[in-house]
Amino acid sequence: MQVRTRHTPAFGVARLVLAPGEAVQAESTAMLATSYGVHVEQRSRGGRARSKPALFTAGPEGGWVDLAPAFPGDVHTIEMDGTGGWCVSRGSWLAVTSTLRADSQWQGFHTLFGAEHGFLEHVSGSGTLVLACCGALDQTTLGAGEFITVDPAHLLAYSDGAQTRLRAMAQSGSQSVRTGEGLLLDFAGPGTVLTQTRTPRALAALLAR
Repeated sequence: MQVRTRHTPAFGVARLVLAPGEAVQAESTAMLATSYGVHVEQRSRGGRARSKPALFTAGPEGGWVDLAPAFPGDVHTIEMDGTGGWCVSRGSWLAVTSTLRADSQWQGFHTLFGAEHGFLEHVSGSGTLVLACCGALDQTTLGAGEFITVDPAHLLAYSDGAQTRLRAMAQSGSQSVRTGEGLLLDFAGPGTVLTQTRTPRALAALLAR
């Protein structure tokens, strides 16, 4: 699969160019258009009512799928070679090739969330991961012994080699591991952290006014 982006960084659109018979999974609500002959199969995922993934499969001549994120912002592509995974904020991935696996119960999350479902999913395997930013993308590369603290609302993704710690922003405030509300994430290098300059929650509240 090849990914061609346009209208970035403000209103990013990703065109996924598929080889004959190639398949990619993406949020069906993000589909803008496809070339004629691309087969679309609706799928269900773990009881998440608002998440409607679909499998797009190219015909014998190949094809393309155009995806537009729900919020204005950049589109970022990660080429994964199977040697390491990425931890991605829920709702931030736009598309994954069928050779990648998304897992919300990844063992590495146990130290962060315990037995609960947290605000992250782990993506592993070899293939292409397409992420949708709310606003512009910032990338921070941490060396050994370097640290950074991030508000989970601004987190897009991080390489799973980075060390992480989840803590309360204020002991007296409310916290939620499902949404990241009231929490902070500490990162220690080496690793890469991707953040977004706007937050989906705040932008959705603004648009609802």
